[in-house]
This record gives sequence, C-alpha cells and structure tokens, in this order.
Amino acid sequence: MKVVILVTHLLGTGHLARALTLARAFSMAGHEATVLSGGMPAQQLDSAGIRLVQLPPLQSDGVNFTRLLDADGGEAREDLMQRRATRLRDTLQSIAPDVVITELFPFGRRVLRTEFLGAVETAISLPRRPLICASVRDILAPPSKPAKAAMTEDTITRFYDAVLVHSDADVTPLEVSWPVTKTLAPYLHYTGFVAPPPAPPHPDGAGTGEVLVSAGGGNVGSNVFDAALQAAQQDSGRRWRLLIGGNTAADRIVALRQDAPPNAMLEPARPDFRQMLHHAAVSVSMAGYNTALDLLQTQTPAVLVPFDAGDETEQSLRAAALERLPGIEVLTSAALNGQMLLERVQQAISAPQRAARATGLDGAQNSVRIVQELANKHHAG
Repeated sequence: MKVVILVTHLLGTGHLARALTLARAFSMAGHEATVLSGGMPAQQLDSAGIRLVQLPPLQSDGVNFTRLLDADGGEAREDLMQRRATRLRDTLQSIAPDVVITELFPFGRRVLRTEFLGAVETAISLPRRPLICASVRDILAPPSKPAKAAMTEDTITRFYDAVLVHSDADVTPLEVSWPVTKTLAPYLHYTGFVAPPPAPPHPDGAGTGEVLVSAGGGNVGSNVFDAALQAAQQDSGRRWRLLIGGNTAADRIVALRQDAPPNAMLEPARPDFRQMLHHAAVSVSMAGYNTALDLLQTQTPAVLVPFDAGDETEQSLRAAALERLPGIEVLTSAALNGQMLLERVQQAISAPQRAARATGLDGAQNSVRIVQELANKHHAG
C-alpha cells in the first residue's frame, strides 16, 4: 500500500516523532510510507528510510495554538497557507495513496481545519478513494465546549473510516479525556502504545551516572532547565547534562551557560538520547507521550515535570498515572525550583528499581495490521 501521514507539530516534536514511528512500521511491513510534515524541521528525529515531505513550516505562538507563526516567528500570512495547501494537494494527487492518516486532526489542530479538510477532500476526490484514518495519542486536550466535540464527531462520520487510538483501552481509554458517544465508539481501534523498538545501551556509555535533563524537541522547558541549573549548583558531586531542543537551541544554550555551574553540561537535543537513558543516574523531563514510553522501556529513575502552561492537562494526567510506578517522581511546575528538584531526584534514585516494560508497546505494528485489514475491506467494497 501507499500510505500518507499528515502531521503538523506546533510546539514540541512529539506528534512528528510518533508519525515517523508509524511510517517506519509501515515501511518495514513492505508498504510505501510518506510523511507530510507541516511543523518546524526537527533534524534530531530519525527519518531514515521514510519519504519526508516538508511543507512551508508553521509554529504556534507559545501555548497560544490559535496564533500561527512562520519559520521566522512572524505572523503566518495567507500566501504561506496557500503554498501549504498547494503542496498538500499536489503531493496527494501525485502519490494517489491507498491510505491517508491525519495525525491528531480532527480531535485537535482546529486552527488548521481548513487545511486538513482540504487535504481529506482532495483524497476523497481521487479516482480510487483511499481509506481515511485519524491517529490520536492516549490522552487528548479535552474539548472546552460541547460544540467542539460535536464538530469533531461530525467530521469523523462524514469523512473518516477509522480512528487509531494509540493507547491500551484498559490503561487509558479515550473516555479519560474525550466524550465518546455511541456514534463515535464504532470508529475507534485501540492499537496499544506506539513506541520505537527499545534502544540498546549507548556504545560509548554516554550519560553514565549523570542527571539527564530534557524537554523534548521544541522551544519549551525553560523552567525545567532553570531549575536544573539551580539544582546542579547544590549537587556538585554529580554531572547534570541539559539537552536543549527547538530551533532556537543555540541561542538558549548561550543564555543558560551564563548561570551554569562547572558540573552542568549544555548541548542541543541528541538523536542518541534513548541510548543515553540506559546509563543515566536519573532522567528529568516533561511527561509527553514519547518520553513516557522511552522511560517505560528502561529502568532509569525519573522526575517528571508535566507541561501545564495555559489550559494543558494532558501531561499532568499522564504523569499522575506514571507516578504509581517505582522510581518515578512528579513535580508540578508551580512547585518547581532547584531545591525541590534536587529532593525529587534523590528520592527517584533511592527508590526500588522498576522492571523495564516489554509488552503493550507494539502499537505501530498493530496499527499497520489494523489498517491493512480495514484497507482490504474498504477497497474490496
């Protein structure tokens, strides 16, 4: 099959990372996978073996997801949106995919509703209508108004064939964060959690004995990095390594180094982060979907500082679930400072070791199987 995944990450890079993991699973199963990415380029993510088509990029104005900015931080103009729409249409018509998957939309990215619907309508108008699926993580941003949930449900019933829910229904059913009606329920297909294969230990042992501080691949986490530098000043016997993400990483590193103690190392986000986790004394991070799965695949102690700016609740819900596991501590952003972070780090390190999780993380492979079955029925009909 020819599979196209449409994704636009606006703040962090988790949505793109998950789309690439899905695409890689399709590719490994012998299908032709293309990811159409509309967010900022993220060179630290592995796209080897996948056709990655970069649209003229967009980003959000911080946590204000209703205001779209261009790559230079200026207001996104209509000509930029038109160029994106043209590239989407031309690519879909050129590939003529058997399957189109929209990541998050229509459960989110409502600010890009016109763009996503335009792409879906282009797909539907192809000589051979593809199977059309939505792809969502375990926990969504709950709709602020019933009308938003109703609009999403209407879009699903009008245009979509299935919703791939990348979770375990027994762990975090979609109902935890989204109203699932009798109309929506038949569209849902639980895949399990989408994680890449476990990373092996780092060949050079990078990160051994360190506090490994990360905040994903976006321009976020300043509060985490500031607190980490304060904690490092009080913890001179251990090295703290801060991995800074986003397209402004170089400038942020320069600014942070002004207050960095000698035992703090600052560098851009690294593609070998998952390998480094095996060797770290403890991980300090936010509680995004991909980071949570990275931690579950290792035995590394962790301190989670869930991203809760604006009206964000997703990471707080996920962190509360993970906190029940040994060696995982949670610190809210309101309580975050150097002293509190150091205390949580020491508590995580001294906790009993948990077992690395090896089951329930094959959601990418299950997604391929589910989509294959649905596509066979769809095209046979």
